[in-house]
Amino acid sequence: MRTKIFATDTNDFTTLILRVTLAVVIFPHGLQKLLGAFGGYGFEGTMSYFTDTVGLPWILGFIVIIIESFGMLLLAVGLFTRPISLILAVIMLGAASMHLQNGFFMNWFNNQPAEGVEFFILTIALSLNGLIKGAGKYSVDATFLRRNNAPNTFAPNT
Repeated sequence: MRTKIFATDTNDFTTLILRVTLAVVIFPHGLQKLLGAFGGYGFEGTMSYFTDTVGLPWILGFIVIIIESFGMLLLAVGLFTRPISLILAVIMLGAASMHLQNGFFMNWFNNQPAEGVEFFILTIALSLNGLIKGAGKYSVDATFLRRNNAPNTFAPNT
């Protein structure tokens, strides 16, 4: 099981690019939620919004904040890529479902009540790449497997 979670193609440069790009894009959103950076509401404000306004159980709000902040740091270095990618994809599915009524497009020109779903679709696709292919080149996942003498190339049938 551990081998399947950490398995990756250590020569896959494209997956590295997608993994780091996803982490770099989502991390500031996590900092908004965790610390109030970039005009965010911080931990208390975000938790209040998630639990009081949206109606999420506190544990789900907490998971969103942790994955979008600390999880993206782990994703950037390629540690626990598959589990983090799966959780992030589920988070983005939930976010997309909350934004369906706003249509497809982002709210670039402030002419709709909130953002559409296009950002969430892209994020889900990038997350699915990490879930399916693993971390790729220059990842802690691959290093972990090498140190444990496990195969470090992705093999779907193993």
